[in-house]
This record gives sequence, structure tokens and C-alpha cells, in this order.
Amino acid sequence: MIRRAILSVADKSGLEEFGAFLAGRGVEILSTGGSARMLRDAGVTVRDVSDYTGFPEMMDGRVKTLHPRVHGGILALRDAASHREAMDRHGIAGIDLVAVNLYPFEKTVARGAPFGECVENIDIGGPAMVRSAAKNHAHVTVVVDPGDYRAVMDNMEANGGAVGEELRRRLAAKAYARTGAYDAAISSWFAGELGDPFPERLVLAGERRDVLRYGENPHQEAAFYSGGDARPGVATAVRVQGKALSFNNLNDADAACELVAEFDPERHGPAVAIVKHANPCGVALGDSLAAAYGKALACDPVSAFGGVVALNGALDRETAEEISGMFTEVVVAPDADDAARNVLAGKENLRLLLTGSLPDPASRGMTVRSLAGGYLAQTRDDRLTGGELEVVTRKKPSESETADLVFAFTVAKHVKSNTIVYAKDGATVGIGAGQMSRVDAARLAARKAEEAARAAGRAEPATRGSVAASDAFFPFADGLLAAAEAGVTAVVQPGGSVRDDEVIAAADRAGIAMVFAGLRHFRH
Repeated sequence: MIRRAILSVADKSGLEEFGAFLAGRGVEILSTGGSARMLRDAGVTVRDVSDYTGFPEMMDGRVKTLHPRVHGGILALRDAASHREAMDRHGIAGIDLVAVNLYPFEKTVARGAPFGECVENIDIGGPAMVRSAAKNHAHVTVVVDPGDYRAVMDNMEANGGAVGEELRRRLAAKAYARTGAYDAAISSWFAGELGDPFPERLVLAGERRDVLRYGENPHQEAAFYSGGDARPGVATAVRVQGKALSFNNLNDADAACELVAEFDPERHGPAVAIVKHANPCGVALGDSLAAAYGKALACDPVSAFGGVVALNGALDRETAEEISGMFTEVVVAPDADDAARNVLAGKENLRLLLTGSLPDPASRGMTVRSLAGGYLAQTRDDRLTGGELEVVTRKKPSESETADLVFAFTVAKHVKSNTIVYAKDGATVGIGAGQMSRVDAARLAARKAEEAARAAGRAEPATRGSVAASDAFFPFADGLLAAAEAGVTAVVQPGGSVRDDEVIAAADRAGIAMVFAGLRHFRH
């Protein structure tokens, strides 16, 4: 039976209704600060915690609930005679419900507040009460989410003023998850302030956004969590239309969004990336998004079927009409105008995700993936080259070739290794992804270009007169020679092989310009 409750919340959503409900059932309400004022203003009778403890709030509110009468009232086992005797001896009343949510530390950090303000928004008393109540959930109900007030009220109505055991356990588990995530946020922030990307203990936390139908395959269970860096993208996107997203949809949409964000609309103009199974099958720049989409699609129209399309600008009607001409699973864009939305509305299963803005490809951040018994953590691949491109052959690339080399190398950064990317006039014309040897990647990319040419009725593949990018150095000259056979005129690679001289000599013999980028982009 709920006879006494403490309500002390930073997020006051639903507080007045919840307080009025408890008071209406004869529950004595203890409260503090702004929560107490709001409840009183709503006509709810409240007793100040300082009045209950006989000890005033002090130190700018840092000390108010850290008191034996509060924690004793929460932690006491009602069915233990020694606990009841201690309560009677020290004038401790049982507290049966704790509704507490924490100082907004995460929001304070997210808005760039100074160090001292962030520290002041680290809650101490709140987590202590929450953890105490969750530990003693056999006797105490703990609520950390205003969204759970209704469940508690309904349960009390159904159980004559008590909260059932199943709900108490579920709320206790949620409470520990919240304090765990809170501490994780503080730990991560401190590590960042100290310039330590890899602290001794890595604490990860996420908030479940959705339970998915299944994982990569139907026999796998899956869920989607948001967390980590505050970064625009799939985790922050609004799904405007279409059916629920699958595990693979989300993975591909993230890959597409991160890739297209490499091309700033102000510097590069409109850009479109088409991704399938986390690999791009076409990427292009254009005078308009519609033109960029057409160029990206031409790279590999077969693989693009059922893929994800990402744009670096607001989706317009013309581009939406082009996209709707092929089966597409997901479209990701910062925004979409009404005309574009109306066009895609005719494709009721197509998901339209609007991210509001693009992620910053230069932001440092950290990526994490699991392996058996642990995690691998690394900083994000946030650079393209190690400095200026170094021309290492007798032939120098032209201005237009250099632009295409940078474009191709940017795309290669987002393709599974080993990879070779052919590009021409700001568009990919052949992509060889995920091969065990670099020469096979070069040949695969060329073969795909040949297939695209036949499908389009062209006499020769677009690799003729294109440039090539390799995500890592050529260990032998064979990969470069395969690119030469495809018709490239210039190549970019990181350099650094013990056989660099052999590869440079092969490029010179083939009459190809080659530049070293000084940085590799393995992606596994």
C-alpha cells in the first residue's frame, strides 16, 4: 500500500496530475524545491523534506535528501522486525513510492555549458534515492520516467492503492538502467574533458528506440538504440512515411548518410549516394539532386534495386519522381519539400527519413563494435588525406583529374576493404568492394562498369578516361595494371608499400599519373 511518497523531479511533465492522484488517495507527499512549489500551486498538499528530516536544505541544494530519515524510510524492510524497531526508535516513517528524475546533465553538456555548470548538474541525492528504492523494490515503487506515471496510477486503482510486484520489478530494472546511463554519460564527459579517448573502463549506454522485427536474418532478434555522440543521422531522423525500419535498413541508411555527408552542399553542390548492404553502388555530384541521382544510378543500376538513397540537400519533387521510378527501401535527406513528400506518398512502403542536418565527417568521436568477450573501440575515420596529394609519377594529373581523384578517394573511404573505385566527372563509374585481393577489387569494379555500359547500350565502359582510387597501397603492380587495362588515366593511393617504386615505375610505363594521399582507409 502506498501511504507516503517522495516526489522530487527535474522533468516536471505530468507531475501535477500524478501528485493530485496520490493526494486524492490519501498519500502523504514529501517534496523539495521546484517540485514542491509546482504541486502547491496546483492545490496539492505537500510536506517539505526539510520539515520531515528536521534538517534544512543547504549548500545551494546539494544537501537535502541525503538523510537517514529519507534513506531509512526507503531502504527499510517492512517485514523485518529489526528494521521496524529501528524505524520506531529513530522516528523514521516508511516511504513507499519514490518518483525522482535526475538533473539534466546530458542536456547541459549537449548545449556546450562550461565545465563548472556541467559539474553542478551532476545529481547525487537523486541517484542515491533511486538506487535505494530500486534495491528495496519488494516494498517500494520507484519511478524515474514521467511516462510511467499512468501505469502506476492504473495499477494502484486496480490493486486498492498498492502497486503489484511485476510492475515494481520492471520499474526497478528501469531505474538501474537510468542511473547506469547517467553515470556513463558523466564518465564519458570526464574522459573527453581530460582528452582521454580510451579510459581504463569503457562505459556504454543507449536508449531503446525500437524493437525490430528481426536482425540481419529472420532467426535473429534485434533492437535499435540511440546513444553515444550527439550526431545528426539515422538515430535522430524522423520517419515521415513508410513501414517500420529493419536492422538492415538502419545499417544501410547510416552508411549512406555518413557517406553523402562528406560532400558539403555549399562547397561540392548536390550529392547523392545509393547504398546496398552497407556498400555504395553509386555516388555522384551534379548540378541538381536529380542530376546527381541519375549519375549515381548509372554506375550500377542492378545493385541499386532495393537500396537506400541518401541526399545532401532537401529532397525536391523532380528528384523524388526520379527515385520513385525504381524500387527503393529508404530515402534519407536533411529535409523534403511538400511536393516531394506528395510524390513519395504514392510509395506507401518506402521509408522517408529526415535528419534535419548532416553529420560532420570531421568530428572525432568514437566507434565501437563487439567481438567475442569484448569490444573494439577506435576514433572515427575523420580525415581524408595525410596532407597535400603527392605526385609520384612523371605525368601529373590535370585539374579535372585531381578533382575526380579526391572524389573517388572520398567514396573509397566508405567502401568495404579491399576496394577500388573508378570515377569520372564527379560520379562513380565502377566500384569493387570487399575483395580479399586488391587486383580482384580492380577487376570487379571494371566488370561492373562493363555491365553497366552494356545495359545502357554504350560501346565502351565509362572507366575509359576515368580515375581510380585505392583505399590502401598496392602491394604489387598487378592491381594498378588492372586499373590501367580498365582505361584509367590517373590513380590515387595512400602509398607506403615496400614495392612503391615498382608500382610507380609501372604507372610511368602505362602513362598514368599517380598521387599518394599519405593516409589509408581500411573499412571492415
